[in-house]
Amino acid sequence: MSAVKTPKRAVYKPAEVCSIADLQPYVLRSWEADFPDLGVSKEGGRTRLYRPADLDKVLRIKELVFVEGLTLGAARRRLLKETPENDEATEASFDELIGADAKASLEDVKQGLRDILGLLAESEADAAATAPAKKGARRKTTATVKKRGSGKTKTQKPQTA
Repeated sequence: MSAVKTPKRAVYKPAEVCSIADLQPYVLRSWEADFPDLGVSKEGGRTRLYRPADLDKVLRIKELVFVEGLTLGAARRRLLKETPENDEATEASFDELIGADAKASLEDVKQGLRDILGLLAESEADAAATAPAKKGARRKTTATVKKRGSGKTKTQKPQTA
């Protein structure tokens, strides 16, 4: 199989993996079901992310299935033989991949948005307190009443209490 040029990044989105590996998204999703350790799942069930090692694994699976003609089960067994046992120890968590700085920055942005929301709530409360009370808040409307059997309509003014 020819060498695939991959951009050097910490994580890849599924669409990027499909583009690099020249796969359809449904193929990648089915491989995720057969290879559960493929990709890093974001918290809350959001989109999966792929490390460079995962991208290499996708490319190797593609080679085993499409070039060598193996089934997914046979490809899984071959990968288990090829993969060293200590591979799990080198895996990075999602927080490690995005970095502590990015997480701290996101927390700062969240706090800033909460502060803005508080200021808006205060200004809304101030505006409501200083607004003059309206006299006659109840609107007088007319009601249309149809008399039974006559087919005529009559407009009535509401009775004031």
